[in-house]
Amino acid sequence: MSKPTVGITMGDPAGIGPEIVVKGYRELRAAADVLVIGDADVVESARGICGSDLGVERIASPTEATFSPDAIPVLDLDNVGDLERGVVREDYGRASLGYVERAIELAQAGEIDAMTTAPINKQSTKLAGSEHAGHTGMLADYTDTENYSMMLIEDDLRVTHVSTHVPLREACDLVGEEVVLDTVRVTDEALRELGVEEPTVAVAGLNPHASDGGLLGAEDGDEIEPAVSRAREEGIDAFGPESPDTVYVQAARGAADCVVSMYHDQGHIPIKMLGFAEGGAVSGVNVTIGLPIVRTSVDHGTAFDIAGEGIASERSLLDAVAVAGKMARDRTRAEAGEGA
Repeated sequence: MSKPTVGITMGDPAGIGPEIVVKGYRELRAAADVLVIGDADVVESARGICGSDLGVERIASPTEATFSPDAIPVLDLDNVGDLERGVVREDYGRASLGYVERAIELAQAGEIDAMTTAPINKQSTKLAGSEHAGHTGMLADYTDTENYSMMLIEDDLRVTHVSTHVPLREACDLVGEEVVLDTVRVTDEALRELGVEEPTVAVAGLNPHASDGGLLGAEDGDEIEPAVSRAREEGIDAFGPESPDTVYVQAARGAADCVVSMYHDQGHIPIKMLGFAEGGAVSGVNVTIGLPIVRTSVDHGTAFDIAGEGIASERSLLDAVAVAGKMARDRTRAEAGEGA
C-alpha cells in the first residue's frame, strides 16, 4: 500500500470539525488519500470561513474521489438543512451519527482503509436517540467488538482505559480482574500494531498510592494485582499496580510504552496536560483499539465557543490521520505476511 485511503467524518456540523478539515487538507494528503464523509454544503461554508482557495468535490462513493490537491472530496450525505454554529440540536446529532455509520460501513467493506473522526457533541447525539456516550461504544457495537479500549497518544506518552464515559462511582465498580486483564491484553496487541516490537505495559492503581499495601482500599490487591500477574504469565511485559500520581511521569520518561488507566480522568488528565502545553493548539490522538477496523480521532471536542471563527487548530487532526495511515499500512503488511 503506497498511500492508504482515510475517511474523515465531518463531526457535528455546528462545531469546528469542518473548519479543521479545510485548514489541514493539503497537509493531510502527505499521510493518506483523504476524503470527507459529511455534508458538502457545510464544508463549502467552512472553506469560506477559513478563506481557503480549495474547491469542494462532491462524490457519491470513494471510487469517485480524484484526491486532487486543490479540491476536498466530500462524500455528500446531505444530512443538514439550515446551519447554525455553536448550538446543540437534535438534527445535528442525527447527522453526526449518520457520518459515523457510513464510515464504519465503508471501512468494513474495504472501501476505505481507515476512518478518522472529527468531534461530535454528546448532548446532540443523545437528543437524536443515541444510547452511546461517544464514538467508542458506538464503534464497538457496530463492529460486534467485545474487548476494546480507548488509547490516547501524546508524544512519548500513551494511555488506555479500563472505563471511559461513566460516572466515577460506577467506574470504581468496573475495576475487576477480568476487565483489567482484557485491557492489558488489547493494549499489548495495539502497541505491537503501532510498531512497538516488545511492549512494556504499566498498570495504574485505582486508589492513592495503589492502596498502599491495603491501607487505602482493597481493589489494587484483590483485582488489579492478580490481573497483572496473569498477564505476565501469558508473556506480556506488564507491571503494577503503580501509584497513579507517578506512573505517568515514569512512562513519559521511557519506563513503559503505555499506561493502563482505571478510569477516564486518570488517563485523560496527563495527556491533556501535554496536549494543551503549546498555547491554544491542541494535539494528541485518540485510537479505538481492539476493533476489526482502524479508527483514530482528534483529542478535543466540538469547541462551540469558537466555531465559525476559522481559528481552530488542525494539529490534532493531522496527528490522527497520520496514525490512521500508519496503522492501515501496517495492517496491510501483516495480512500480507510482511514485517511491519
